[in-house]
Amino acid sequence: MSTSVIYSFDQVVTNTTCLIGLERIGRLAILPQVFPVIYAPPFVQTEIGLVANWLMIRSVQNLTLVTTLQTQVDAGEAEAIALALELQAVAILDDLQARKLAGRLGLQVIGTVRVLLLAKQQGVVSEIKPLLLALRDVGFRMTDSLMQTALKLAGEAEVGNE
Repeated sequence: MSTSVIYSFDQVVTNTTCLIGLERIGRLAILPQVFPVIYAPPFVQTEIGLVANWLMIRSVQNLTLVTTLQTQVDAGEAEAIALALELQAVAILDDLQARKLAGRLGLQVIGTVRVLLLAKQQGVVSEIKPLLLALRDVGFRMTDSLMQTALKLAGEAEVGNE
């Protein structure tokens, strides 16, 4: 059952995938430029080993929920979803199963590609195409359709496909 909470991008909870992807392409600094407050649960910090003054590590209170969520998604995703619910924050998740689960729980979910679109919209980056290509080069999975849609939304669509 979905809730009717209105979410803003003032605070987000991130999973590991976005952090790893942006770190691998040397653009991790985009996150704190786009979002005023960024949370991650302890498991996510352990997975990535990142310590940054802008990344707020916060434990989940509802451990029963985390255990239940772990029957469907991995530990980092379960903690991120539970923390986003507790904080009524937007969740940054890229895994399709985790995104669907979070959506069923009433969370607003965005992915790394949407983070890049927001970065362009806010003037943090001038174009996203090189960033999307760099993400692909380091093993970040995205469909051609997602990439083309993102480029179109960013005003960077070209005739023909990559």
